[in-house]
Amino acid sequence: MKPSASSERRTPGTARSVVVRRLAVGAVCAAGLALAVAQQPLREWAVAVASGHGSSSSLDGSASSRVPQHGDGRFTAAPAGTGSIGHGTWTLRYAVEVEDGTGYSAASVAREVDRILGDRRGWTAEGIVFRRVAGPPYDFVVKLATPDTTDRLCGSYGLDTGGEVNCSGGKDVVVNLRRWVLLSPFYEHRTADYHALIINHEVGHRLGHGHQDCPGPGRPAPAMMQQIKGLHGCVPNAWPYDTKGRPISGPAVP
Repeated sequence: MKPSASSERRTPGTARSVVVRRLAVGAVCAAGLALAVAQQPLREWAVAVASGHGSSSSLDGSASSRVPQHGDGRFTAAPAGTGSIGHGTWTLRYAVEVEDGTGYSAASVAREVDRILGDRRGWTAEGIVFRRVAGPPYDFVVKLATPDTTDRLCGSYGLDTGGEVNCSGGKDVVVNLRRWVLLSPFYEHRTADYHALIINHEVGHRLGHGHQDCPGPGRPAPAMMQQIKGLHGCVPNAWPYDTKGRPISGPAVP
């Protein structure tokens, strides 16, 4: 199944049908879309560091020592949000859960996810309204998990995250604590931006978006690009749309 990609701004009147179609597609092929994200070997990260795009502390030493390898497997859910995020004709409900033992509170992670989903450069530009709920029923749940738990959750969808990366499968958007803390070589010291890229990329898969490539040297990298593998001439960018509501996209990856 060929991944769908955003190539033009959609009017609010078409948002509902677009989202319904994408969620239907995502239910069928989310695992296939996430597999390409999940299989990012650590050696590719090492190559990026060796080429001067990151520091060795991102791989080991004091930085990685701050990331617990495993938690207790239990999750705490953030309470329901204060209202709707964005303006449009179709609402998607989401929850935020954080594994106990990560060192992060569910409330603090939820605020970060709210910030990202509510940004006008995000998926609300497609006429989608997001609303945080305390638990099921929901359209997707963002889970911040330790590397071992990420592997277990993603493995239930047939995905191999290798203790290193995130995944999207079923209704789960699983954020690996290692990436949340250590970021990537191209986003060193840019925590807010990299968090936005993680959420926008994985939620984009939930909306049926496939991977994209760099549209040209010096241009912003699409949020649906696998930026951890390299920017290929593009400049770092965490958002699917610009401030004027224009999509930031590139060629679809077969």
